Amino acid sequence: MKKYLFIAVALLAVLSCGQENKDVSTAVSFDDVLATRRSIRDFDSSKEVTEAQVREILIAAQDAPSWANTQSARYYVAITKEKADAVRELIGERNKQNTKGAPVFIISAFVRGQSGHFRGVQTNEIGDGWGAYDNGLNNAYLILKARSMGFDTLIMGMRDSDGLRVLLGIPENETVMAVIALGHRASDPVKPTRKSLDEIAKFF
Repeated sequence: MKKYLFIAVALLAVLSCGQENKDVSTAVSFDDVLATRRSIRDFDSSKEVTEAQVREILIAAQDAPSWANTQSARYYVAITKEKADAVRELIGERNKQNTKGAPVFIISAFVRGQSGHFRGVQTNEIGDGWGAYDNGLNNAYLILKARSMGFDTLIMGMRDSDGLRVLLGIPENETVMAVIALGHRASDPVKPTRKSLDEIAKFF
């Protein structure tokens, strides 16, 4: 009897290990992240996002390339209810409604005079536009990492930059770019149609 009991316990252990390995091997793929990432305008207010999770997302955003590795992107995270509600008042009525269930807002900015510059001199006609470009790369990494972790985002350009600067102590030498709402979707939006590749790309 003891012999059969031992065999049963051993079999359960093997099956449990197999299940654990299965869970690890079924991690979301990059293609799945791209396919399921959406701009969400209906957030689930019952689900939270922790500071540790936001830190993990921002660490991933730091891996984005930047001009001469200047890393000029800066982030200001409104994670307490008080600060999140204050930010929500500075993004316009439409965005306020779209993000009423989002628990976290991430304000992205960049330091002027770094990307697109060499020894303080503008390198080409784009100038600080390269700072905005690099900030966009960081934000792309940010929203894709967030989606890989099961979160959802909405990037917003309509915002009161002066109000955000005062609220969050953003220095004058930084340009405020986007406000990114972070949370969990309450419903699945319809995927908008994309232009055909031939409309946006030319091969030579």
